[in-house]
Amino acid sequence: MQWTKQNEQVVYANRWFSVNLADVELPDGRHLDHFLIRLRPVAVATVVNEANEVLLLWRHRFITDSWGWELAAGVVEDGEDVAAAAARELEEETGWRPGPLHHLMSVEPSNGLTDARHHIYWADEGEYVGHPVDDFESDRREWVPLKLVPDMVARGEVPAANMAAALLLLHHLRLGQDTLT
Repeated sequence: MQWTKQNEQVVYANRWFSVNLADVELPDGRHLDHFLIRLRPVAVATVVNEANEVLLLWRHRFITDSWGWELAAGVVEDGEDVAAAAARELEEETGWRPGPLHHLMSVEPSNGLTDARHHIYWADEGEYVGHPVDDFESDRREWVPLKLVPDMVARGEVPAANMAAALLLLHHLRLGQDTLT
């Protein structure tokens, strides 16, 4: 069953997002108003070192008043390459410059409400270039053993679904499915 958007109007907009109202026609011909949020693409990145440790940020999210482990992330600027944005965000938020990035996955974290797409990359090497420029984004940055990831996700220590999915996939790719708990 496919819903059809008849029209869409901007209710509020700024440089980060817009809140829109759409007139949606259901398959039976009924119409409903549906609010949606239009967002810029988000680039996400991390490094997994030779010891199979992943570079994570421990941060607080005021919206949900929750703490958790995350990967470095931020919006892709107009005209910016997504992988370049991921590398930039990683360096700004952690102080680590990644080696060649590998695309891990692209996800739509809340596609019933927003058109956000998060593009997640990882590198198997990185270079520490100094204290992070955006150190206000996290309380700390740590190398965490990938083998701990499934239990961390199960305990709710990685609350963002996109981050949990990416870390579980990295765990699988680097350590193999036989080590999943």
